[in-house]
Amino acid sequence: MQKVVISKELLLEGTQIVAHDGTEAELLLPKKGGGLSLPMLKTCSERYVIFNVEVLEEHSATFVLYVWSEINRKDIRAFDIMFGVMPGIKTLICLDLNLLDAHILFPGHSPGQLKVVCHGGRVKKEEIDRITLESHPCYHDYNIRISDLTLSDTKPEEFPLPDVKLVDELGQYKMKDWPQKVSGIEELKERLNAASNIPDDYGIDNWDEYGGHTDMHYGEGTGFFTKIKKDGRWYLLDPLGNAFYSMGPCGVVARADCRVDCVEKFMDWLPGKDDPVYGSMYAPGRSGRITEDGRNCTLFSFEQANLYRVFGDNWFDEWKKIIKANLKQHGLNTLANWSDFRLYGLLKVPYVTMLPAYPTTKITIFRDFPDVFSDEFKENAITCAAYLKEYRDDPYMIGYFLRNEPSWAFVDNLIIAEEVLYNPAATACKETLIRWLSEKYGNVEALAQAWNADFNSFDDLESPIYAASRLSKTAETDLKEFSKLMLEAYMGIPSVECRAVDPNHMNMGMRWAWISDPDIVTGWQHFDVFSINSYSVDPSPFLDNVANLGVDLPVIIGEFHFGALDTGLTATGLEGVLTQEERGAAYRYYCERVAAHPLGVGCHFFQCYDQFVLGRFDGENYNIGFFDICSQPNEVMLKAVKECSDTIYKVASGAVPPTDRKPLSIPMIAY
Repeated sequence: MQKVVISKELLLEGTQIVAHDGTEAELLLPKKGGGLSLPMLKTCSERYVIFNVEVLEEHSATFVLYVWSEINRKDIRAFDIMFGVMPGIKTLICLDLNLLDAHILFPGHSPGQLKVVCHGGRVKKEEIDRITLESHPCYHDYNIRISDLTLSDTKPEEFPLPDVKLVDELGQYKMKDWPQKVSGIEELKERLNAASNIPDDYGIDNWDEYGGHTDMHYGEGTGFFTKIKKDGRWYLLDPLGNAFYSMGPCGVVARADCRVDCVEKFMDWLPGKDDPVYGSMYAPGRSGRITEDGRNCTLFSFEQANLYRVFGDNWFDEWKKIIKANLKQHGLNTLANWSDFRLYGLLKVPYVTMLPAYPTTKITIFRDFPDVFSDEFKENAITCAAYLKEYRDDPYMIGYFLRNEPSWAFVDNLIIAEEVLYNPAATACKETLIRWLSEKYGNVEALAQAWNADFNSFDDLESPIYAASRLSKTAETDLKEFSKLMLEAYMGIPSVECRAVDPNHMNMGMRWAWISDPDIVTGWQHFDVFSINSYSVDPSPFLDNVANLGVDLPVIIGEFHFGALDTGLTATGLEGVLTQEERGAAYRYYCERVAAHPLGVGCHFFQCYDQFVLGRFDGENYNIGFFDICSQPNEVMLKAVKECSDTIYKVASGAVPPTDRKPLSIPMIAY
């Protein structure tokens, strides 16, 4: 174990020491980002970087351990570990340097910490050029306190937290006030009872029962949602044959997603799991599950508890009425991904669903990429597709996503066939790759010469080869070519099985986090709709990129959002603004640019509810909802949503241009 003294020599440009006492330092970080250089991590033998950090502001902060590699361009970071910290809470952080092998995307977070995410590809210790611990850019200079920076071979046994109350009995943050904050249970009852009387129609001229537009009748109704290309642009059609632009929030569900294990002391009220009323509001799926960080994950639903306090045993039926009315009154015509399956078809609101599991294999190639040439993958594809039997005759189902944001695709320019050769397992993919190379080159001598490698037989490919694409340009070309065969199988085999089970609904693709490599669009011909999650102010470049890669399909944006810091949450989410007014402006600016694009047929906001201030299951705690934890609608935000819905079909048809009111953005506070 070794202690690190925080000295001026370690400070990154612009970082200032405000106060310094031994191994504790209060730092002023510039808004462009600042922090410490940690050259000792290049040569240390210890596994963990351990330190205390306290954010001396009213909002959370984002920190990143950045790693540069001698192999890559010196100005491009090769790997990073990003994490969040709550304000005002001295938090013990433990970062595992073994994560640099890139085997996992979300390694879990320790008590008091917020979400942890690993970005980038594998970096070996001997390849490291430099490592820094930095703050993410912020909208102002801000102060943090770091102490007891230590390198150790052992992980701390305890993560102490202060005795302080941060969350009131309704699940709201106690350290801030805002206009919509509910003062107590009596006010909650008054507000929610009033919400039960809202009309449950769209309230927009010329919208049909599905939320399509009757003045844009572009095809014969098939009884199901479908697509059409007209005058050079794509449209979805509802079951009546009217143009349908899909808008709605993800996660329309009163979910048990407030993570409470190890932070119970922060809450004014938390029932026991054996409570006869509230005990059922702990999540059966995740509560009690040991997570990657070694904690026993316990999730509770303050949303459900608050609804019960008002409506009693009938809370779910009353909530259904309230949520349906609020969505339809504001022109939201889709229950987007992650919504409560009990609402499907029941609310008479169109919805999308997703396979509850994507076919996998016991041995994976890299992260969650399965052994796609194995019989196991084909068999599991058949099993996963069977989920669609229940929904194949429902006219309100728009279509189904295959899966969400594969973690293997978070590595830019990943060559998945290269991972086949690095993985020591005897996989069907490796067997197929070796056979493919044997057929291509005929003999091992020709392969060895082309790859600039010392192969004596094709059996040498059975042993792990690190970074095989670096052996020669030909090796890189071959591995990219075989990767496309793997991607075709990855996309194609499940798609064929889903189509066999459900020929009525549209296959809406993979919900990519982004196009991390041009080749990941391989297999798009199996889809009816291409889906991508795009967190940005303007989605147009992302849509243009899809088109430029040769994808000729309608495109759904599966996730986007904007968050602010003025309603009791301490983090903005992946796109930040300062106020709810700017959130509304950002929403409309984004949606109308999707509608104006020739490929754009819808965008789904992530998510229906704000997240819990102490974090959901993985530590996200963002102001990204249309509703708060007390099921109160965000009136400012929803006013802009309704204005957007009123004009969206005019924008889609080209009758009016999209709004030019661009939001005033700030750097994200997110992780």
